[in-house]
Amino acid sequence: MRFFALLCVLLTAGSAVAQSPQLSPNGVRTLDPPEAIKAEGTWSLGARAGDFVFVAGMQGVDPTTNRLVQDPQARIRQAFLNIRLIAQSEGASLQDCVRLTIYVSDLKTFAPMVDKVQAELWGKPPYPPRTMVEVRRLFDDDIVEIDSVFYAPKKP
Repeated sequence: MRFFALLCVLLTAGSAVAQSPQLSPNGVRTLDPPEAIKAEGTWSLGARAGDFVFVAGMQGVDPTTNRLVQDPQARIRQAFLNIRLIAQSEGASLQDCVRLTIYVSDLKTFAPMVDKVQAELWGKPPYPPRTMVEVRRLFDDDIVEIDSVFYAPKKP
């Protein structure tokens, strides 16, 4: 009987570990909201570490098709919407963003579009600290990729 009880405890503990493969030993949890784009390969959409949410570099991929949006300004908007969706899945809003790093393939062409979309989505200041950098090439020869960090204290 003792052996059976011990076996049940071990099996229960093992299944609890098996059910949470997205949790690191230190409590970092990877994020994969059901409405978001699908991460393919060796990366995840985001991670929660304590009170902070780190969102992977997002492109303007339409979550319904998992393909890049064609129109450049709409693609930039979609990249921000993808970030917002992941942040909201953890209780954060765009106003909770504490860091944006934006990579564009052409600053002269795309920086004004980024500014316009960001102003529309944020509504009004304050805006988060931001770095925008022109890069030679992005994944899939894209025009924009946005990396972000959000503050989202865990609710008790």
